[in-house]
Amino acid sequence: MGFKENLKSELSFNGMLVKELAARSGVNKYSLDNYLNARGQLPSVEVAVRIANTLGVSVEYLVTGKETHNTPLSDEARTIGRIADQLDDKNRQFAVDFIKWLKTRQ
Repeated sequence: MGFKENLKSELSFNGMLVKELAARSGVNKYSLDNYLNARGQLPSVEVAVRIANTLGVSVEYLVTGKETHNTPLSDEARTIGRIADQLDDKNRQFAVDFIKWLKTRQ
């Protein structure tokens, strides 16, 4: 996946509308729409950093869909990952949805 698809995915994951991302990041909505449309323009490095910081991901993740973890995961995060890998698809999705819901309560 490329920048456009990863940006769409992160907006969905965060339950955020484009206009909310624009307000929080300081990147105008028109520019964000251009990054998300069929042509999929790429932002400048500075803008990509602002978008990534607002979404809580790295620029590398937005561009490649992969992230190099320089910071090790906490023991709790590793435990959650190991348990999730053992669940069937339906229960794994339920767990992901539950964790997303918990995040919204912060």
